[in-house]
Amino acid sequence: MRGGNAMQRLYLQFYVTIILVLAIFVGAAVVTWQLAEDQTPQYLDVAAELTGALLPDADAPEADDQRAITALYRKLKFDLTLYRADGSVIATAGRAAPRFDPYRARVGWRRGRDGSTFTLQLPDGRWLVARQVRERPSPTLWIAGFLVLLAGAIALGAWPVVRHLGSRLERLKAGVEQLGGGNLGARVKVEGRDEVAALAESFNRSAGRIEELVAAHRLLLANCSHELRTPLARIGMAVSLLGDSADPKTRDSLKQDVAELDLLIDEILLSSRLEAVPGLERHEPVDLLALAAEEAARYDIEASGDPVTVAGDRLLLRRVVRNLLENARRYAGEGPIEISVAHKDGRAVLDVRDHGPGVPLDERERIFEPFYRMASSRETGRGAGLGLALVREIAHRHGGEAVCVAADGGGSRFRIDLPAA
Repeated sequence: MRGGNAMQRLYLQFYVTIILVLAIFVGAAVVTWQLAEDQTPQYLDVAAELTGALLPDADAPEADDQRAITALYRKLKFDLTLYRADGSVIATAGRAAPRFDPYRARVGWRRGRDGSTFTLQLPDGRWLVARQVRERPSPTLWIAGFLVLLAGAIALGAWPVVRHLGSRLERLKAGVEQLGGGNLGARVKVEGRDEVAALAESFNRSAGRIEELVAAHRLLLANCSHELRTPLARIGMAVSLLGDSADPKTRDSLKQDVAELDLLIDEILLSSRLEAVPGLERHEPVDLLALAAEEAARYDIEASGDPVTVAGDRLLLRRVVRNLLENARRYAGEGPIEISVAHKDGRAVLDVRDHGPGVPLDERERIFEPFYRMASSRETGRGAGLGLALVREIAHRHGGEAVCVAADGGGSRFRIDLPAA
């Protein structure tokens, strides 16, 4: 089952296999016993020889035959009847003698509703019929009942074993899912000394190695970003000291490049910090309209809409508004930029609209991927493709969503939907 009811749990497969094997064993044993009972083995001929030796000869008085039959009856507890070759009764002990037809009789054993009957033909031609009254269940039932109880005991004892194995595998699966979900500190408990325990140890070693590699990568990225800011600061200082003797166009281009590099480093650092922290570091009430108005003022834009309070990290929400406005400024062309906040169905909706060329339909999702840039951005060299990825990630951290939709009259509209406080 993948995650739910569709997945066939391993411990249930083990347990069902054990139950099926036990059922097949019990069924085969009962059938084998039944076949053995239904056959007429050679021991009946041997029994006839021995019985003939114990009884008087065929020409002996009937009184001698009666005493011999009575003695056998007391020892065997079987109803016994001795017949002549023509079917007439010689002697009997126990219940009344059954009807007997020597011309239709045959040596053998049969089982009826009231017991089992053995028919033997003695060497001298006489017949001996022995009947065992069924006072207790057939041995077949006893054996079948015993096998069923044995199978039940094995099944009952096997359940905790297979369930324990299945629970260990389930915990291992949960650890793998946590690691795959981004929790690099996920580990599983090592239980036992078997193959499952070895697999758990291997998983823990692999998870530890992955965590070390990712941590080293984040540390390297953060250190590189910090180290880059020092030469950028020196370049910015040198550009400021160029004075009026430098080409104004070259000076402005250098300033813009330095500003873009500084923004890129800032976004890389923020991305690394978001990867290191799974949730929000701060939860505070934030007036989204006031925050939007503060950021819009930096671009000489007025924010409109309704005051809506959301719960979250003020600095991260400010970065969302700033990145959206900066993105709109880059692609708005000569057209205006509009920013508004609305309260709809318990949600805070932030809209940033530009009047630029717009985003093609097939790229409206891809522009939120890290470092993805549209063809027009690659041609002009504007942006690094990380700003919108941060916007969506921050929106997700606040329980919301970020989308790009077409705007009426041309351009693009970026919409942030957050739960209102």
